[in-house]
Amino acid sequence: TETLSERYGKFYAAPFERGFGTTVGNSIRRALLSSIEGAAITAVKITGVEHEFSSIKGVVEDATDVILNLKQVPFKLHGSGPKMLTISRKGAGEVTSADIEADGDVEVLDTNIHIATISSKGSIEIEMRLKQGRGYVSAELNNDEDLSVGFIPIDSVHTPIKKVNYNVDKTRQGSNTEYDRLTLEVWTDGSVKPEDSIGLAAKLVKDHMSIFINFEEEEEEYKYEDIARPPLMRNDLLDKSVDELELSVRSYNCLKNAEIRSIRDLIRRSEKDMLHTKNFGKKSLTEIKDMLHGMGLDFGMEFDEQGNPIPGTGGRDLD
Repeated sequence: TETLSERYGKFYAAPFERGFGTTVGNSIRRALLSSIEGAAITAVKITGVEHEFSSIKGVVEDATDVILNLKQVPFKLHGSGPKMLTISRKGAGEVTSADIEADGDVEVLDTNIHIATISSKGSIEIEMRLKQGRGYVSAELNNDEDLSVGFIPIDSVHTPIKKVNYNVDKTRQGSNTEYDRLTLEVWTDGSVKPEDSIGLAAKLVKDHMSIFINFEEEEEEYKYEDIARPPLMRNDLLDKSVDELELSVRSYNCLKNAEIRSIRDLIRRSEKDMLHTKNFGKKSLTEIKDMLHGMGLDFGMEFDEQGNPIPGTGGRDLD
């Protein structure tokens, strides 16, 4: 992870066999945009309004405009729902999403969205039904039998994912440069964290793929030393500067302060040595271990003069 906030994340994954970066990236992107659950308004009742094309007495906007504005409001729903929301305003002024009243199970994630403008001596009363769902749902499907009289079913878009980009670059593992490196960028409405949305999308893809597995997968216990490593660790990889690694600022600064300049310097240390480094915690240790494992390396590894790993070295765990 390079950049992370409540609504944006940039993620890297490598190495993939050639071509699989695109396969994985496209699959996760499609799952993110179509299949992550979110909350949306599915029906609206406006006092004095019979259908969505009606005007509203004392309000500048008509019912269609008010409904379109309500659709822009992002929500986070705790629990299964559905939940009823209300707006009740009298007197001239602007009505915004901050005027939406709900119980503790509902969060209004943006309170600055314009809903309507009340003229002098006007008023507006709105009831809304909020439901959890997935993807696009038509007004016809939202017209449930239990919908109270006066409610107008509307089409709803439940996805909390606003945008997804992915890019595939070449990367190396040992002397082999024919691997893919996947970069994913995710923007959300704030109701789900970017890293959580990727995890949910990956699980959906995995669950749908499992139907094609027609054999029993045996679970095998193995140690990291058993994982196949490239037969030759070139000196140019070991001498690669830590400046070129995709590390968090905290981890990079810790390495710099410990005068670790290259991957060769890094793998000479044990995990215990690293945790004795100032400001270096278990989160940074996990990040760097994962990065090393992606290159077929580990803490405590030793190499012969030809750059081949010496058997029995590496993977020194904490006592």
